[in-house]
Amino acid sequence: MTRHWCDSSAERRQALLQLLADGQFHSGADLGARLGVSRAAVHKQIAALAELGIDCHAVQGRGYRLAQALQPLQPQQWQPPLDKGAVALTIDSTNGALMRERRQLPTGYVLLAEHQSAGRGRRGRGWVSPPATNLYLSLLWRFDQGLEAVLGLSQAVALACLDALQTEGADGLRLKWPNDLLWQGRKLGGILIELAGQPGEPTDVVIGVGLNLQMSDLDAAAIDQPWVDLTTVLGRRPERNRVAATLVSVLRAELGRFECEGLGPRLPQWRQHDAFGQQPVRLLLGPQRVVSGIVAGIDHQGALLLQTDSGIERFLGGEVSLRGVSP
Repeated sequence: MTRHWCDSSAERRQALLQLLADGQFHSGADLGARLGVSRAAVHKQIAALAELGIDCHAVQGRGYRLAQALQPLQPQQWQPPLDKGAVALTIDSTNGALMRERRQLPTGYVLLAEHQSAGRGRRGRGWVSPPATNLYLSLLWRFDQGLEAVLGLSQAVALACLDALQTEGADGLRLKWPNDLLWQGRKLGGILIELAGQPGEPTDVVIGVGLNLQMSDLDAAAIDQPWVDLTTVLGRRPERNRVAATLVSVLRAELGRFECEGLGPRLPQWRQHDAFGQQPVRLLLGPQRVVSGIVAGIDHQGALLLQTDSGIERFLGGEVSLRGVSP
C-alpha cells in the first residue's frame, strides 16, 4: 500500500530521519553506507529534510545531527505492528490522500504522516503541521448501512480520542461540540470527518485526527486560537509511537462498536466531559445567523441541544462560541 504515498526518494528520506532521530552526530560516509547511497546523495536528502522544516546541523569532521532528538513514526515496531496502513514522510493532507485513494483501500486503513503541507481542520481552516512532532492521521471506514448510519460518528470519534489520551494519563480533558479536544480551555486536538456516498449506498468515511504532542511557540505562531500540547498536559514528553498505536487501536474498536450500537451508549460519558454543559453559548450558523441558548447536551444523533427562548432546539451544524455571551 505504501506505493500511494512514498516514492523511492521519499523512502530514503524517511530512513535517513530514522537514523538521525537520536540527535547524535553521524558521518556522511556512515549514513551513505547504511542507506546504500553516496555521500553526495546523503547531503541532498539532508537538504530535502530541511525543506520540510527539520533542523539539521552539519559540522565538518563530525557529520550531521538533528537540532533535537525526534521520535519518527515506526508502525512496524508497534505491538502489534500496524496492519492496513502506512506512513508518509510528507503529504498535502492525510484526509485528502485517503479520500482520493479510498476506492482502492480496505476499510480500517490508516495513513499517518510526519508532515502535512496543507493540513486541514473543520470549516475550511488550516491545521498547523510541523514535522515529526505531533500526530496527523486519517482512517478510512466503510459504512454499508449508508449515510444514516454516520449520524453521531463525530462525537463517538472524539470520545474514542479522549479514551486513548486518558490511557496515556491525560486528566482534565474536555470536549467541545462537535468534536474538539480541550484542556483548560485550550485546544489539544481536532477531528475532521469527510463523507463520500449516495443515499441508499455504502458510505466511505475518512476520519482525520490531529493531536498536538510537542508544539514549539515558533511552530504555533500561525495558530489563531488558544492551544496546548500533550507534553504540557502530562508534564512530560509523550512517547509518540505509543500514543499513535493506542489511538489507532481505540479508534478501530470504537468504529466497530459504533456500527452496532450508535452513539447512544456513549451519551453519559459525553455529558461528563462536555466543556460547555449547562453554560450559555452562542451558536454561529453562518455570517447572518446566530442562536443563543444554554447547552443542554447532545442527542443520540450527535445534535447539539440548546435551551432557547423557544424551548429545546437541536442543531446538527454550527460553531459553538463563548464570545459575546453575557456572564
